[in-house]
Amino acid sequence: MLQTTPIKTRSQSVADDVAALLRARTQCLWIVTREESRVESYLFEAAAAAGSVARFWDVAAGFTQLDGRAVDNIDNIGARDPGVALGEIQARADGQRPGCGRGVWIMRDLAPWLLPPVGLTTQRQLRNIARRTPASRDVVQAIIVLSPSGDVPAELQGQTTVIEWPLPDRDEIGSMLDATLAPYAEDERVTKPSNGERDSAIDAALGLSESEARGCYAKSLVQYRRIDAVAVGKEKKRVITASRVLEWYDPLPGGMEMVGGLDLLKSWLATRRSAYSAKARAYGLPAPKGALLVGVPGCGKSLTAKAIATAWGIPLLRVDLGALKSKYVGESEANLRKVFNVISAIGRCVVWFDELEKSLAGATQGAADGGVSSDALGAVLSWMQERQGEAFVIATCNDVSSLPPELLRKGRFDELFFVDLPNATERAQVLGATLKSFKRDAATIDCRAVAEACEGYTGSEIAALVPDGLFAAFNDSERELSTADLIAAAATVTPLSETAKDKIAALRAWAKGRARPATSAATVTTEKSDKLLDL
Repeated sequence: MLQTTPIKTRSQSVADDVAALLRARTQCLWIVTREESRVESYLFEAAAAAGSVARFWDVAAGFTQLDGRAVDNIDNIGARDPGVALGEIQARADGQRPGCGRGVWIMRDLAPWLLPPVGLTTQRQLRNIARRTPASRDVVQAIIVLSPSGDVPAELQGQTTVIEWPLPDRDEIGSMLDATLAPYAEDERVTKPSNGERDSAIDAALGLSESEARGCYAKSLVQYRRIDAVAVGKEKKRVITASRVLEWYDPLPGGMEMVGGLDLLKSWLATRRSAYSAKARAYGLPAPKGALLVGVPGCGKSLTAKAIATAWGIPLLRVDLGALKSKYVGESEANLRKVFNVISAIGRCVVWFDELEKSLAGATQGAADGGVSSDALGAVLSWMQERQGEAFVIATCNDVSSLPPELLRKGRFDELFFVDLPNATERAQVLGATLKSFKRDAATIDCRAVAEACEGYTGSEIAALVPDGLFAAFNDSERELSTADLIAAAATVTPLSETAKDKIAALRAWAKGRARPATSAATVTTEKSDKLLDL
């Protein structure tokens, strides 16, 4: 009978690494996490696997066991001072305490006491423990510092191993869901989820911490007497928005149908969507990385990013690199790491970098920010190259000359598309889609005539004609919108193609031979134009 090895969760794999480091007599580990309770249980098991006894310390209770009970055989058992606590650990490492054995000391509140100038003495104590050779292999004392930040003091970096603990994966979230439902097993008022509903509920909570996921499930049970994936998703949106490192965007109603034109880009996206199916994974297709959309402002780049999430039924997360910068040393890098960790934990989603050239301007043009912009660029490039998840990245850019060349090469993105001014066919499609969003029947409008009156207009300029025309029609006895209203509104617009003619020409010259066109070069025929009236 074929036996299969159980697949380990990400946290179990990291715990195995910790156990290996402890067996190798590593004496100082720095665990980056905001989930003390969940991580401590894994560290307790890792210590046991390494043949060590795990104990915990914090400034409120001193030394305790995992369940909070007092620890025996410690002289300074209630030591709340970090210096006294480290002194007790040092004495055991030197063999000055009888029967001390191998120990792992998980320090919850030590990180703030290592910062200068107040923490210089504590920092030196920790360095001495980390650099000193144990009296024997039977009295090795390892210290694990738990901290929400990965900013290890420079003096400790040579003696400290830093590990970023991952957020819960699908299996862990599933266990949390089952644990939340367990007390309601005999409660007939609570509807138990089917297999499909359970999978949806797990997907909805990916990217959250343990306490956040449990809170979302509990709130859903209280409000609806069942685990509602939509409700969990809404709560997840609130939690991620409150983190202030990612922006959660609501899906664009209508999806790709609300984006006029861009037929080649849409066709390419359709092929990439199929890569997420079970058949594609069995076939060996890699998960798509994403696309960089370069082109004229107002021609549908950002709208496409919003529409992809709707069409694929996955979350849309916007990354604002500028908002992640901080005046405090190391905090900008910590924010970026948190962003990448959350994206990795969420799994399938659309990650949107809007106007990328502005976010990275400091890295390419020089900035008096102490190298923060350059560090951000390096982190983004490394993440885009090495990531293995199912996040689909859409980046938009108006001024491609400001982007570093290493961002444009294959491997960062699957494809580079150029989005030009819409042709006549696309202008009519944009108008039809906009009329639909305003709940107007496109069949009552001569879309072809309006498109001809809007030659050289961007998509956003064409879309703006509809509300302008509606205002005119409403003020004229509240009548229905007409073709004449739209043509009259178009006559008042000075298009971007005139005000920024030189910039658009330069952008088109750059794109020739460097980027794939988002629109086919088909000419407008009477047959195509007539079909537009059926939008």
